[in-house]
Amino acid sequence: MDRLLLLIMAASGLSAVSSAAGRQYYFVYDRKNFTEAQRYCREKHTDLVSVDHMEVMKILNNTADLDQMVYSKNSYRAWIGLSGNSWRWSLSDPGFYRPGETDFRRWYSDEPNGGHSLKVCTGMNPDGYWFDTLCDYTRYLVCSEVRGSDVTFVPVRSSLTWTGAQNYCRTHHTDLASVRDMAENQKIQGVLSGGSSFWIGLSRDPWKWSDGSSSSFSFWKTGQPDNKNPNQTCVAADFSQSGAWEGWPCDMERAFICYGPGEWYGPGEWYGPGEWYGP
Repeated sequence: MDRLLLLIMAASGLSAVSSAAGRQYYFVYDRKNFTEAQRYCREKHTDLVSVDHMEVMKILNNTADLDQMVYSKNSYRAWIGLSGNSWRWSLSDPGFYRPGETDFRRWYSDEPNGGHSLKVCTGMNPDGYWFDTLCDYTRYLVCSEVRGSDVTFVPVRSSLTWTGAQNYCRTHHTDLASVRDMAENQKIQGVLSGGSSFWIGLSRDPWKWSDGSSSSFSFWKTGQPDNKNPNQTCVAADFSQSGAWEGWPCDMERAFICYGPGEWYGPGEWYGPGEWYGP
């Protein structure tokens, strides 16, 4: 089994961990928002940390200095490299929306419930309520015909995937339907018939690692991610709860964790920033 090697660096506000897998992890206790933390990690190391198995969480838990992560509230959190989960409309023209209109939602009380899954597309039932679902299901669709800020909703009774529906609407009309308020939601209800669900133009960006890695490992805290909160799109590890993950607004200032490569110098030996590791 790979041996784990630990380094606490003397540099102010910084500690690092190295493992025999050739990667070092750096806690940076200088508080930054997610974007600033990402920029720092990319400039100084490789990127914000990606987590692909529980062994990485164990390393981070063993290294985290809780005394340096005390904030006015919600202490002991540090940014990791996971973000996304933001809902957005297919029609992105900012001139079409007045302030707040992109945030209108009409979910069922137990929706969205996709969590860390692939349920990132949205359907509407004839009762006007919305649900998240897999994008490769086929169903009818509602297109929008937009003229300035005016819109006409066009139901299409062809069974397509969400992407197929988006392509159809963009080819023959303007886009899949955006719903800016309750009045428009009711207009769409008025054109639906037959008891079938329809695609609308809302979809969710999936969670993505900052460095582009494809790991599907997750370590969410109970009740997380909160898919109903549109602002919780960046992820921090709570080291008072074994590093369990939770979503936070990306402008919160927190400690963060970078990673970078270890350099191989011989059997059992790694060279990190200013340090040498022997067998």
